[in-house]
Amino acid sequence: MGDHDGLDLAGLNEHERRNRADWNADAPKWVAPGRANWAASEEHWGMWHVPEADAGILPADLDGGDVIELGCGTAYWSAWLARRGMRPVGVDLSEAQLATARTLQAEHGLEFPLIHASAERVPLPDASFDLAFSEYGAAIWCDPYVWIPEAHRLLRSGGRLIFLANSVIAVLTMPLEGSCGPTLLRDQFGLHRLEWEGEEGVDFHLPHGQMLALLRETGFEVEALHELRAPEGDPDEVRFFVGREWSRRWPSEEVWVARKL
Repeated sequence: MGDHDGLDLAGLNEHERRNRADWNADAPKWVAPGRANWAASEEHWGMWHVPEADAGILPADLDGGDVIELGCGTAYWSAWLARRGMRPVGVDLSEAQLATARTLQAEHGLEFPLIHASAERVPLPDASFDLAFSEYGAAIWCDPYVWIPEAHRLLRSGGRLIFLANSVIAVLTMPLEGSCGPTLLRDQFGLHRLEWEGEEGVDFHLPHGQMLALLRETGFEVEALHELRAPEGDPDEVRFFVGREWSRRWPSEEVWVARKL
């Protein structure tokens, strides 16, 4: 299974077109972070780089097996999983992000297939993987009612789905400018697709009840929901739209772990 371009440009829906354009334009900003993550000595989660050694999210039996990273970006998680002995395949809608991933593969002498495609329609056979994974990527940039069933299709029986997204409370308190505060700014009921003034991209978020129902109805058993807390440090530090002090009080990110029945 080698690199290939499986993207049908004519078949892209409206949010896929917008997100592809947005991530192609932003790709240069992610070269340095991608390079730093590829060089990291241990896996970490999310914007606060919570060490996997502390979070304990990855199941102990993940050494070996086939993994697909949905919305892989610079593919640093695929690289980390490859170092665990897994066989990754990265999928991303942005050809510019995949170009960075290929550069970093060459720099580290670590190669695995990279596919230019939407995580909502992956051009690979059913039941090809033991793990479907997304840190952000498909987890927020694809419609959950489409990409989660697609992940289910790609998994073998008993395979796991692991994905990290913004926490529900972060989405509800995220301002148009600045960082999250203690005030609810949008409704939880009806939460699904979000667009931001002045932003090209479209992202998707579901409340816990709806996500739980979707996973169960799709054919997953939920094994865990991890709500991440920022490590101790400078309370005034802000990463993206979240301050460390805020993220010591409320989770800014969450990781779901589910198994295909």
